[in-house]
Amino acid sequence: MNTPVKAGEPEKHRLTKAGRKTRERIVETAAELMFHRGAGGTSIPDIQAAARVSASQIYHYFGDKQGLVLAVIDHQTDAKLAQQRPLLDGLDSIEALREWCDRAGDRQDAMGCEGGCEIGSLASELADSDQSARTGLVAAFDRWEGPIRSGLARMQARGELGESADIAALATALLAAIQGGMLLSQVRRSSTAYRQAVSAVIDHIESHLVR
Repeated sequence: MNTPVKAGEPEKHRLTKAGRKTRERIVETAAELMFHRGAGGTSIPDIQAAARVSASQIYHYFGDKQGLVLAVIDHQTDAKLAQQRPLLDGLDSIEALREWCDRAGDRQDAMGCEGGCEIGSLASELADSDQSARTGLVAAFDRWEGPIRSGLARMQARGELGESADIAALATALLAAIQGGMLLSQVRRSSTAYRQAVSAVIDHIESHLVR
């Protein structure tokens, strides 16, 4: 039985241990299916069968499919950031930026450059058709960009990065290179495009170092 509901408290924070596990299983299953089939190509019955739950459980936890899609965006963002730590928390040197990006390139190679970015794939499909999902994806990319911006800000605060360097613009440029590079690498089945794109942006960041 679920614990008493507090007004305004998110559903996932009001669940019993068993309820949380069921909800997590549904989200993980939906995320896997949507990654391979797309959100539009994944139905509630598909998720029911794969997660071994009833439709009423899905609607209880998420309200509707759109609510489940938003939960999948949060899940994929959490997973993506967790995958990249602790490197993500120490992006305050050119060497750290290169290592972080190289590791991502290595992961692409290990997967044969198939699948693309979990968050980027959802963005390509949903940004123009689902305003709620687009808003969630904006937040997802902001969470990803934040550690880049923080690392560059620490470099600037230590006097290593010139005062004229636009931290926000450089962080956005690197994230854009990551996303665009991953897409080209997925299409070409080679991480070369990704590595070239991120290397060019990191070279540009390095040009702002105080010599």
